[in-house]
Amino acid sequence: MNRQDSRQTLPRAQVLAERAFSTLERFLHIEAVSGIVLLVAAAIALIWANSPAAGSYHALWHAPLSIGLGSHVVSQSLHFWINDALMAVFFLVVGMEIRREIHEGALANLQLAALPLAAALGGVMVPALIYAALNTEPTQLRGWAVPTATDIAFAVGVLALLGRSIPGNVRVLLLALAIIDDIVAVLIIAAFYSGGLDFSGLLVAGLGVLMVLGLQLIGIGSAWAYVLPGAVLWLGLLQTGVHPTLAGVVLGLMTPVLPGRLREQPLEMATRAVHDLSAANDLSPHEVAGPLKELRQAQREVLPPVTRVQMALHPWVAFGVMPLFALANAGVTIGGVDLSLDGAQAVTLGVVLALVMGKPVGVVVASWLAVRLGWCRLPPEVTWSGVCLVGLLAGIGFTMSIFIATLAFDDANLLNAAKLGVLLASLVAAVLGLTWGFLQAWRARQRPPLA
Repeated sequence: MNRQDSRQTLPRAQVLAERAFSTLERFLHIEAVSGIVLLVAAAIALIWANSPAAGSYHALWHAPLSIGLGSHVVSQSLHFWINDALMAVFFLVVGMEIRREIHEGALANLQLAALPLAAALGGVMVPALIYAALNTEPTQLRGWAVPTATDIAFAVGVLALLGRSIPGNVRVLLLALAIIDDIVAVLIIAAFYSGGLDFSGLLVAGLGVLMVLGLQLIGIGSAWAYVLPGAVLWLGLLQTGVHPTLAGVVLGLMTPVLPGRLREQPLEMATRAVHDLSAANDLSPHEVAGPLKELRQAQREVLPPVTRVQMALHPWVAFGVMPLFALANAGVTIGGVDLSLDGAQAVTLGVVLALVMGKPVGVVVASWLAVRLGWCRLPPEVTWSGVCLVGLLAGIGFTMSIFIATLAFDDANLLNAAKLGVLLASLVAAVLGLTWGFLQAWRARQRPPLA
């Protein structure tokens, strides 16, 4: 029996599990490596913004960039195009990851999702309450959501430094928690950080959604065909007043989780195309084009769109969009932050305490309550020490926290104070997580082997 035949005899649930864990392994590997790239980009931004060339740093991101056709031109700063346009691609990958996890991953059913859901909600509520307790003024209070997010790339990257001493289910728990954090962050952005709504933009956004549904209905599988509808949806949300990056989430959640319906199976199509190409010596260049086209289509349709498009975009987002966002937003001029002005000190302190203390307390307490009440159980190989590790690493906010800060604060000093708090808290959380992880690994090595 060959490998293909043996896979066909496996139960469908086992095949889905293998596929999900294979995708998860690749996702975790990219996140772990990209966390280092993200750290380097943030370090470059900090050094640049605090160097004699600091003026060039700020001038670069405020430089105008115009995009348009004929008389229809949109001119915005480079910072706008990164935060409002490129980050839509980041949110597209987030949306597809959420869609895939709901279909066949950690969020596929309530039993699997109960623990990370409880941990994530605890890790959102406690930091928000800590921040709000320290920042009661309305302008400062707008930043309550800044310490509620977890940066997947940084957190997984730090976890990867601990090596194989950390059980795989701890990594899965951290990833599921971070994904739920992203869902909550998206809902928070939509509900609390959208300006006065211009409902005429909903017509444009609705047109974009209808274009996507129409292309799906007629069976268009090429991702490039959805660029125009995505742009229409983005423009509609921008006009409406909802943050336009949410267009990426909408498209991600609309991405099909099953391969498209074809006249024949992709493997059969590929086999026939390869057979036709084997006779290429007798075919003209024009006749070769047909089998090659079929082979490309079969290759594309083997994986469902939600997996295929995410796999294609994820490296670009992880090694391009996110580091560029860090480079454009992590450059806080330390000497330019006046912590004695307009409650800036309370903002920084609130963010630091909420992420470093609130996150682990919220995650552990909510997880303990969920288990104690019988809603869920700890996964195999996951101990309470592992849950504490997940809580500590969840305090690494960075990308999403900084993004929410840019939406929450119009005052430049408060914004820089919030960014400074995020950077400090993420560094402290990473150090605490590494220390705790290495301590647990050392204790595990000191235990005598079982007889």
